[in-house]
Amino acid sequence: MVVELVCVGTEILLGNIVNTNAAYLAEQCAGLGLSCYYQSVVGDNAERLKGTLATALGRADIVILSGGLGPTTDDLTKETAAAVMEMPLVMDEHSLERIEEFFRTRHLEMTDNNKKQALVPQGAIVLDNANGTAPGLILEKGGKRIILLPGPPNELCPMFENSVRPYLEKLEPGIIYSKTVKICGMGESKVATLVQDLIDSQTNPTVAPYAKMGEVHLRVTARAQDEKEAKQLVKPMVKELKNRFGADIYTTEENVTLERAVVDLLLANELTVSTIESCTGGMLAARLINIPGVSEVFKSGYITYSNKAKRKVVGVKKSSLHKYGAVSEQVAREMATGSAMVTKADVTVSVTGIAGPDGGSTEKPVGLVYIGCCVKGKTTVREYHFTGSRAKIRESSVSAALTLMRRCILEYYSETTFRS
Repeated sequence: MVVELVCVGTEILLGNIVNTNAAYLAEQCAGLGLSCYYQSVVGDNAERLKGTLATALGRADIVILSGGLGPTTDDLTKETAAAVMEMPLVMDEHSLERIEEFFRTRHLEMTDNNKKQALVPQGAIVLDNANGTAPGLILEKGGKRIILLPGPPNELCPMFENSVRPYLEKLEPGIIYSKTVKICGMGESKVATLVQDLIDSQTNPTVAPYAKMGEVHLRVTARAQDEKEAKQLVKPMVKELKNRFGADIYTTEENVTLERAVVDLLLANELTVSTIESCTGGMLAARLINIPGVSEVFKSGYITYSNKAKRKVVGVKKSSLHKYGAVSEQVAREMATGSAMVTKADVTVSVTGIAGPDGGSTEKPVGLVYIGCCVKGKTTVREYHFTGSRAKIRESSVSAALTLMRRCILEYYSETTFRS
């Protein structure tokens, strides 16, 4: 089946918000085996939305719209979709009760315009919103389907997962099963090159690469009559990917993040960890501390932004700072080894770099980052060159630090008994 995505909101067109809904919905639809050939963004204008919706219905079986379901006069998605499908709006008492309860439990005043959100196209399937006031809707007519979802991601994503996904899975016989192979420390182009032959010859299952910050995910998807058959189709492909990428694969579990995999590695080998950061300002420590159970292994995290702090906290030599500069292999090494001495942690990770937009030079440009990792006295330092905004450089640095930490631990235990 063919699906088309339409995201509604003038704020998206103006660049006031990033359209993360399109990325999420596209990935979810791909995982369900639905073909998506077009995506659109349209502002809060009834006529333009009507034209966009009519075009989408002319070339797709299912149109998914997000946004424009709020209580204000510029929220026109539901009204426009109802007009296109020729389904009059009626009051849905169940939705009205849920909206009233939403305000009552939060001790908030409910204004009359909120009742607008309880109006639904007659005959539509109403999807309860557990995280907001606007219900989702599914409109069916003449073999076409329109699915309306609220704009806020914290409402859209749970509604899709809990209500829309099960609905879409029932539209075609059989089931769709996916397994995600997550790779770190390797760029998208290299990964794509190494699996191009699999992509060129794919039928069922299929392999689709997705680039993430510092990672590449390969989603293996199979369609079959039941889950057991689908898993059997996926299994040999996942095995082949493991043969090709080896230790660069950190998990094949959808809900396991890179930081979760690193913390699990530390826990499995009873290793403690400390971090010492400059340009990332505690972001690495924050990623690790986000993981439940990390208190068993995380000892401390330092932010040594100034040269004085680097010297005072972990003993970086004044001579090293003068000769090599704060952003250097030598200083990253001394930060990691100094942190190990001070904190007595089994694993220490240091980050020092130039995040920009100022501070770069010909010899040391913006994006230059050194990351050090000390595992039980063995220290490794890597030089990186990242591009993009200050925020992106810092995020890339954190992903690289997690990858280097994982790799150094694996290398340390490759000569001993490794437990993963």
